[in-house]
Amino acid sequence: MVVKYPGYATVLQVLDDEGALMFEWLLIPAAYLLGSVSCAIITCRLMGLADPREQGSGNPGATNVMRIGGKKAAGITLLGDMLKGFFPVYLANVLGMSPSLQALVGLAAFLGHLYPMFFGFKGGKGVATSLGVLLGFSWILGFTVIGTWLLVYKLRKISSLSALTASVLSPIYAWFILGDKVIAGAALVMTVLLLVRHKGNIRRLLAGEE
Repeated sequence: MVVKYPGYATVLQVLDDEGALMFEWLLIPAAYLLGSVSCAIITCRLMGLADPREQGSGNPGATNVMRIGGKKAAGITLLGDMLKGFFPVYLANVLGMSPSLQALVGLAAFLGHLYPMFFGFKGGKGVATSLGVLLGFSWILGFTVIGTWLLVYKLRKISSLSALTASVLSPIYAWFILGDKVIAGAALVMTVLLLVRHKGNIRRLLAGEE
């Protein structure tokens, strides 16, 4: 059973069936639009830093922003990317939407980060946003994945390996913690897309060059 956040909302109960259905389905494109907001690019612009798409690895994500502007800029980017995955899923959760709709909202936010309509559909790799989505599904699930990332990083000191390990395990965690195949399936889809986006990192890890 999906774990509900406290403060279960009654907004959808107040609306009639047609209004509630419209509200639910509007949350999916809204999640995509929120996901399309590139925190890396915006943070770098506001802080007077170089465009992350044109510096370092070319990836608009927290790790590359760290290379360009240091810990503060990277921290802001990381938090922003997590929140844009967390907030729409959390909203769907507390409104009591079905696991299927929660999964669609989460995937929409994640795909918005990977393929942002505001930035030529060229986005980041999705690690932080996927963590936000998982936290939106369940704080237990999210912190279990974050704990895995931290543990692997402490042992190996390789950020990409930590992220990939945590991501690969996330569908398994989702199944055992939540017992919901739809949420576990959404986690699996994000994992597959993360692996595709990290194919260069995977090649370097296998070659011992990461």
